[in-house]
Amino acid sequence: MQISFKKRRLQKTCESQQSLQKAHGVGCAKKISSRLADLEAVSTLDGMHHLPGGCHELEADRDGELALRLPDGKRLIFRPVADPAPTKPDGGLDWNAVDEIEVLEIVDYHD
Repeated sequence: MQISFKKRRLQKTCESQQSLQKAHGVGCAKKISSRLADLEAVSTLDGMHHLPGGCHELEADRDGELALRLPDGKRLIFRPVADPAPTKPDGGLDWNAVDEIEVLEIVDYHD
């Protein structure tokens, strides 16, 4: 899958293990790298159903975004690049048609 980043600074942080460790700690940095590698390895978002991280769609004010679990309550937040996002006949997101995403942020939105 193709991955882009909303902000250049986030991309630079994610491309450097040292920067990730400084921003999120050693354990979380490893998981972020692993989750990004998983996203790159699958051809469509549907492949994430079978990998760790609990990929799930968000709701309410984060409708249209998805998240992967990280340590310490943090989440890797992303969205499909296609606008509008591909949908199934029932209106839900068509995970099989999402082959490009944009990483928006790494955050603990539970606080």
